[in-house]
Amino acid sequence: MKIPILNIYYLLCYAWNKLEESSLVDVKTEDSTTLLDLFARVLISGTTHILKRGLDRGYITHSEAIRGIKGKIDFNTTLKKQLLCNTKVQCEYDELSYNVLHNQILKATIKGLICAKDITIDLRNELLSVYRALNEIEEIKLNPTVFSRVQLHRNNSFYSFLINVCEMIYNMYLVSEDQGESKFRDFLRDRASMARLFEEFVRNFYKKELPKVASEYKVIGSEIIKWDAVGFDNVSMDYLPSMQTDISIKTPVKYIIIDTKYYENALQRYYKKDTVRSTNLYQLFAYLKNIENKDESCKDCEGILLYPTAGYDLDLKYEIQGHKISIRTVNLAKDWQDIHENLLQLIGVKEFKNSERSVSDLEIVN
Repeated sequence: MKIPILNIYYLLCYAWNKLEESSLVDVKTEDSTTLLDLFARVLISGTTHILKRGLDRGYITHSEAIRGIKGKIDFNTTLKKQLLCNTKVQCEYDELSYNVLHNQILKATIKGLICAKDITIDLRNELLSVYRALNEIEEIKLNPTVFSRVQLHRNNSFYSFLINVCEMIYNMYLVSEDQGESKFRDFLRDRASMARLFEEFVRNFYKKELPKVASEYKVIGSEIIKWDAVGFDNVSMDYLPSMQTDISIKTPVKYIIIDTKYYENALQRYYKKDTVRSTNLYQLFAYLKNIENKDESCKDCEGILLYPTAGYDLDLKYEIQGHKISIRTVNLAKDWQDIHENLLQLIGVKEFKNSERSVSDLEIVN
């Protein structure tokens, strides 16, 4: 599935719920011929923005033997090392420093991109310039756990977006032990990763955009549906699988369950004939039948199977045992404004109540 690089960026921004932060990043579309180039551009622009505003600082704990007293005395170490003989004491104290973990992750990621052979010469030179500006930051070796240790707050929340980018680069930037070379893995070919990305994008899109244009629509997000079943014993009920929707939306006139799926082809081939994917249809129908008795608004709830596509469009509609079911696609190869409008029209929002659109939140600054 061929999705424009810029649209991938939008998907990630919605999926990470980082629209406001990403709008501060200067992304030049003419430089972004590959996803790796795009991420490099994001890091260059984002780190430059941070440097102009001032690198974030945090308190770092130091422990050293000094003459005099600073902070808290470590008596055990002082006595063990017999420091008093040299008129010194072991002290522990906190000091404001730029050498905090989120700055270290930025520097380590930028250094990794500089070494990537697929990066263009112009981007590599810009990365080198940013890297040199981080001269006060120590270099660390990235690992899968280092990202979870980052602690941010409201005053430095912009780092959260860049740390997400760094983690994405780390996960896709593999090191070959045999050749000692780095290779960028295209996550677009990983169906499981793209399925999660597409689901999170659609869910956060509606959470972000619907309040702007249809405040009466309530996005519930993912919800657990209980089975309309009675077990012959408690043990039997414990073995029932859980049912959890991708997106549930309550409107003034209907209740909608959206189940997102990600396949290269939205339809399945069965005896030389294209048909709706049966397992997807069964799953959505189970949601609709088992949510009927939740409350009156769910009695005639509707279901939508939503697939991404970069080519043909699907708009199939059925009524099955009292429930309307649609098989729809959203074309991720189109301009972002078209994608924005198509997703709103999908749930019955056909007109904007104001001129504000999500693409303005993600304006690309040239």
